[in-house]
Amino acid sequence: MSNIVEEFNEYREKMNDAILEDNNKIIKRIFNLDTNAFTEGALDKKTKELLGLVASTVLRCDDCVKYHLEASHKAGLTKEEVVEALSIATLVGGTIVIPHLRRAYEYWDAVEKQS
Repeated sequence: MSNIVEEFNEYREKMNDAILEDNNKIIKRIFNLDTNAFTEGALDKKTKELLGLVASTVLRCDDCVKYHLEASHKAGLTKEEVVEALSIATLVGGTIVIPHLRRAYEYWDAVEKQS
């Protein structure tokens, strides 16, 4: 049986390395901005991860949802907190995000099993 968490992380790391190897200043700055945006600030990391998760779900970016689910788990968020955020995303995004919600549930379960 495949491990969707490991497969996702290996692919993401491999492709990020390939992208950053090109040494494009704009892309590097965007990656850096993304990393820095999710550090502690006026909002704590947990809140920022939930915001990222909701936005990613509404925008229907499965890779982004996976990333924020794992980051949320690492930040110590509970399944109940994550599900509540996903419920808001589904309300805002409408029924078109339900397939992404299904994959989010599957991925969260895989992240929990991995830890």
